[in-house]
Amino acid sequence: MKKIIIALWVAFSVLSCSKKEEVKVPKPKGFELSNTMLKSISLAKVEKKYIVDDYSFYGKISADKNSYIDVYPLVGGNVLSVNVELGDHVKKGQVLATIRSTELAEVQKDVSDARTDLVVAQNNLRVAKEMYEGKLNTERDVLEAKSELQKAQDQMQRASAVSTVYSVKNGNIYSVIAPISGYIVQKNINKDMQLRSDRSDNIFDVANTTNVWAIMNVNESDIDKISLGMRAQVSTLSYPDKVFEGKIDKIFKIIDPETNAMQARVVLDNTSGLLIPESKATIKVSSSENAMALAVPSKAVIFDDNRSFVVVFKSRTDLKVKEIKVLKQVGDITYIEGLSEGEQIMTNNQLLIYRSLNN
Repeated sequence: MKKIIIALWVAFSVLSCSKKEEVKVPKPKGFELSNTMLKSISLAKVEKKYIVDDYSFYGKISADKNSYIDVYPLVGGNVLSVNVELGDHVKKGQVLATIRSTELAEVQKDVSDARTDLVVAQNNLRVAKEMYEGKLNTERDVLEAKSELQKAQDQMQRASAVSTVYSVKNGNIYSVIAPISGYIVQKNINKDMQLRSDRSDNIFDVANTTNVWAIMNVNESDIDKISLGMRAQVSTLSYPDKVFEGKIDKIFKIIDPETNAMQARVVLDNTSGLLIPESKATIKVSSSENAMALAVPSKAVIFDDNRSFVVVFKSRTDLKVKEIKVLKQVGDITYIEGLSEGEQIMTNNQLLIYRSLNN
């Protein structure tokens, strides 16, 4: 009996030790994001979008030719002053240069003669009316005087209009006036220059650059990829990180035989003045297909061992690596298969999480 009690005591002791040992063994803890890591990550939802195609073309920034005016001298003569320099901004009506010209003497003479003829015609009509009232002439004489006055008034208007066009001042000085507000983009005149009356070259070019054009060169093999209304994003070497938005508003249906390229035009708002005419530009255009697919930010995709993955986030303790199939990548967007719409994926520091989960 004593032996049985001893055996039971030994068995109970062993069982008690086993239970204590089981309690002491900690359960393995799953992966969990630290507070610091949780604050550093960024997430994006998987969305269904229309598939967009992007194409890149090269071109240049050009002034709006509808707001680009050549300024010619109306008369020859000696240049007294030039008031602007290349690149200056001018306002409509501003004096760009002054020219002394003997040709203006004839204009001034025409104005003077027209003014004299008008005074004479007015006096003749007054006299004709007084004589008619005194029955010293006929109504026909009054009508002829009125006709002569009308001719004199017409001549005075023509002479004044010519004088206004030439902006004649005292001393036979002609002012070259800015026809529009804008920038001086070309200047072919200097002080003391002698301008010939038969000069065919312009002396200024004034361009209003509130709106500018991005002229893109489209290779013959890419003509079928563009169409009117396509959205365009334009960047320049001067501001490579800044994107200017516009649309294709004109396609020039002519191929340059030297470049085998056709041109298309994008109108851009340039109230900021950052787009400089003749600067080089890269133009990206995009169009939407009828098909839709799941889309994720391209930066979220991890490429490893010839396969593509993303890190799906549900909570700080629930993260999974999922393999995806890439259908198409267009800039910052990648169209994929293998996820569900609405799932959240990591777009920052996901490579660290990917490695930790795989380990």
